[in-house]
Amino acid sequence: MSAPDVVTSRGAKGVSTRFLRSEMRIIFGRRRNQAGLLVLAAVPVLIAVAVKLSSPGGGGDDGPNFFGSITENGLFVALAALTIEIALFLPLAVSAISGDAVAGEANTGTLRYLLTVPVARARLLAVKYLAIALFSLAATLVVTLTGIVMGLALFGGGSMTLLSGTQVGFVAGFGRVLLASVYIALCLASLGSVGLFISTLTEQPIGAMIAVLIFSTASYILDTIPQVSWLHPFLINHSWLAFGDLFRSPIDWQGVEDGLYSAAAYAVVFWLLAWARFAGKDVTS
Repeated sequence: MSAPDVVTSRGAKGVSTRFLRSEMRIIFGRRRNQAGLLVLAAVPVLIAVAVKLSSPGGGGDDGPNFFGSITENGLFVALAALTIEIALFLPLAVSAISGDAVAGEANTGTLRYLLTVPVARARLLAVKYLAIALFSLAATLVVTLTGIVMGLALFGGGSMTLLSGTQVGFVAGFGRVLLASVYIALCLASLGSVGLFISTLTEQPIGAMIAVLIFSTASYILDTIPQVSWLHPFLINHSWLAFGDLFRSPIDWQGVEDGLYSAAAYAVVFWLLAWARFAGKDVTS
């Protein structure tokens, strides 16, 4: 965030939209972030082309199998891509943004200036986290919309056959895909709060990004080990694949609700931890 943008917003109350817009310009203006979004968009393209050129294979055992339905309705390309990317690529993208949120400012020496403008530390963290959440939504929608466009172009649309065997119209199916995308974005935003907290502990954004990715990957691995099943409900990504329940009739809301409760708990707890750490932090850089 540039100093002039902060100075011009110093008289605003609450979370300044100018402050937020500046943060979003930085996030989406960086070439490495733009390259990351292109990588995210490449996955549904590869899936659509691969299925078009060959017989669709089965999905994993741990999540909903959308691959077998791609040739019947192109909307399933987006769902298949989300299923694949939610394990690594989307968490990696969010880890990079959240790990850089505070540590990046400290590393470049702009954090101390931001706090002497003045900008309240709680407000700074609120804007940083809102920007992370918006990026999570944008990254998810990049995957979803690219998958929808490629799927419809190669396989067409029409009625969607749900996982339970019931058919719904194209508009209803499209709405469920967007609802699943929003759900995944909210889950990723909870990981962003973990990244924000870790970002307040260090001045090395790369180290913070790696720590967040390790946290996400470790949670994913632990969630596959039956011997620690008692721990599964407390893992951040335990209910991420529950978006598949949105494609049943009737919708099974239990898994989605559990996922939203978990995401909200992680977001609140780790944002408060970030605030507790950052509020008394001696900024020397």
